[in-house]
This record gives sequence, C-alpha cells and structure tokens, in this order.
Amino acid sequence: MEPLVAAILVGVPLAWLVGFAAYVFVDAPRHGMNRRKWTAIAFFVPLFGFLAYVFERGELDYDPDDDPYAGGGDQREAGFAVHESRRGEKPLGP
Repeated sequence: MEPLVAAILVGVPLAWLVGFAAYVFVDAPRHGMNRRKWTAIAFFVPLFGFLAYVFERGELDYDPDDDPYAGGGDQREAGFAVHESRRGEKPLGP
C-alpha cells in the first residue's frame, strides 16, 4: 500500500477521534461533567462515545439577568427589540 494512502486512511480517522476528544475535554466542565471520563469515552469508543456525550450533557440554563437584550421596555414586551447599534435608524416596515 502506498504510504500516502496509509497515512490518509489512518490519519484522518485518528484526527477526528482526537478532535472529538479535545472538544469533550474543553466542553465537559461547562456542563458539570467529569472531564477525564468523558474524554476517554469519546476517544476509545469511536463516534458513539462522542454522540453519547452530546446527548448526555445537560442543557445550559438561560438566565435572563445575564442577557443584555432581555431588559424591560415597551418594545421588548411587544416582542421587538433593537440592538443598541441600530437605534435611530429608519424602520423598513410600515
């Protein structure tokens, strides 16, 4: 077998495994999960381990107090909010 073909057939899947494991290693603490355990699962159980991590992790909670666009006001309560950089522009609609 050609060395280039062998490098591609081995290197590309290995790069994907390392990429999935690196993502899990960085993302797991944000969701309160064990970083080392889920990285090992994502690396040693190809594709299924990464998908198990994605489906097992919890959703990040939404906190309206931290959202800069959830402030009160007449326009926000009506379902329409304008970013600060767009204030003062002429509206497109009627």
